[in-house]
Amino acid sequence: MLKGSIVALVTPFETGGQINDNEFKKLIDWQIEKGTDGILVCGTTGESATLTHPEHRKIIELAVTYVNKRVPVLAGCGSNSTQEALNLTSHAKKVGADYSLVITPYYNKPTQEGLYKHFRGIADSVDISIIIYNVPSRTGSNILPETVARLYKDCKNIVGIKEASGSLDQITKIMTLVDDKFLLFSGSDEVNLPILSIGGSGAVSVVANIMPKETHDLVAAFLDGNLAEAKRLQLYLYDIIKALFIETNPTPVKTSLGLMKMIEPNMRLPLCEMSAANLDKLKTILKKYKLIKEI
Repeated sequence: MLKGSIVALVTPFETGGQINDNEFKKLIDWQIEKGTDGILVCGTTGESATLTHPEHRKIIELAVTYVNKRVPVLAGCGSNSTQEALNLTSHAKKVGADYSLVITPYYNKPTQEGLYKHFRGIADSVDISIIIYNVPSRTGSNILPETVARLYKDCKNIVGIKEASGSLDQITKIMTLVDDKFLLFSGSDEVNLPILSIGGSGAVSVVANIMPKETHDLVAAFLDGNLAEAKRLQLYLYDIIKALFIETNPTPVKTSLGLMKMIEPNMRLPLCEMSAANLDKLKTILKKYKLIKEI
């Protein structure tokens, strides 16, 4: 079963806006070297909203080929169009991705029945393991526990959820409605440990982009029964987790990787460089964690 720390990987761009394949590969190697248990590409942190469809398909294929079975690859395949999400999921299956991560449709705000039919239609059409992604603060659409449980019961290849609703009550309710094979992943780094404590299999993490070993070690400590160490790491990471959201994700995490000399921190509009005040705050935090030296 999929478990552990899954990095929600950024997508590096060149100055001209093209995907930087070399930096992308270097990030993958570094993540695996530091113990990351899985790679998610084309998620929110990967700026999927501004990728063209050919770029989206290219990144999934490049990740699968370059990872080469070293760790599982999760392909972000969501859309507010069911047909587009189905097409991306079909491509992920074709090129050998291990899982498809499918976000709840954004902007058009479907009903719970519409959400059920959306995910059911994809699951019935493509034989790949699917993880639902719930992040209502981004999408304006919250998939409820009962709908999640219904999909899990009715679709053999819907295997779990990445939960970023921020509601521990809602997440706990999901776990009362499913069996112990259901894969629950934290989608909010600040509550990784609480989510693990109610049966989580791991975390799909933003902070793992810059602190992969510590994020891996947190999840591994909990899964190994070392609650004290998991607690220590959760509290230790808290300040930097919050710093990565002082502006819209992935702006701070890409800026951090740039300051760490890992990538060119280029983003696509409408995302842009951080304000001077927030950049100073971010640098202070990165220095505290010894990720950068004095600048």
